[in-house]
Amino acid sequence: MVSDKTAFLSNFLRWKSGRQRTGYEKMLLLANPFILPFDCYLLRFQTGTEIPKHTDPVSEKRHFRLNIILHHAAKGGEFSCANPIYESNRIKLFRPDQSPHSVSKIEEGTRYVFSLGWVLG
Repeated sequence: MVSDKTAFLSNFLRWKSGRQRTGYEKMLLLANPFILPFDCYLLRFQTGTEIPKHTDPVSEKRHFRLNIILHHAAKGGEFSCANPIYESNRIKLFRPDQSPHSVSKIEEGTRYVFSLGWVLG
């Protein structure tokens, strides 16, 4: 979650490397660290990128994430989550703090995802 004005401005509408450092990129669209902390990203996965299985822990709170797949890769790029709250072909709602999740390697094409995350106390 983006927690201050400087971090927001340095990331806003700019492609940055994803936290997993596996080649995918994220563009911050919107964030609010107050009252109901949330962030909103556009994620880009190009050929050869992936996200290994991991969790995104938060301290003493509950983290939720809604991913909407805007464009599937031609081959690869499948999302996997141990315990999704809801999952369809394009919509993935899950608890990234509790459920290990991953994205398989993009073998061909580019995958775009709209990702909205929020934290509840």
